[in-house]
Amino acid sequence: MRELFESSKRLSSLLIPRGVTFLVNDRADVASAAEASGVHVGQEDLRAEAARSVIGAGKLLGVSTHNLDQFREAVDTSADYVAVGPVFSTTTKANPDAVVGIEFIRRVRGLTEKPIVAIGGITPERAVEVVRAGADSVAVISDILLAPDPGQRARQYIELLEAAKPAAAV
Repeated sequence: MRELFESSKRLSSLLIPRGVTFLVNDRADVASAAEASGVHVGQEDLRAEAARSVIGAGKLLGVSTHNLDQFREAVDTSADYVAVGPVFSTTTKANPDAVVGIEFIRRVRGLTEKPIVAIGGITPERAVEVVRAGADSVAVISDILLAPDPGQRARQYIELLEAAKPAAAV
């Protein structure tokens, strides 16, 4: 716990002054104590409103969902965005939830104005596909961390997603 807090505090102090949004995963208490931009919670973590009470109204709150009922529940909370997935098969988690697929993104897009974040098995090609299906952004772990040049791969995502946005609006 101490290591998570110290790492989060260090990242927060480096990133936030540079205008970078920094979220802590799963731990609203650490996000609050580290003065992060907010927290992202999963289905096994604090419920959205409990996390909101810890981080406060001025911080970002995201919620992971894996099916339609969870999505609808998350939309009805104070969450600032809703993550859906895994959209594709993923190796990041030991026991991942069932793949929801691209059609799920199309289906839930009409249920909320809140931003939708696609997660799970995202690659550059798939990132464009999910944005065109209605996701506002993507969460990527393996494809960036395992790339020969993670910084370059992250920049590639930014460029691809910026180019895909106008096509998604058509």
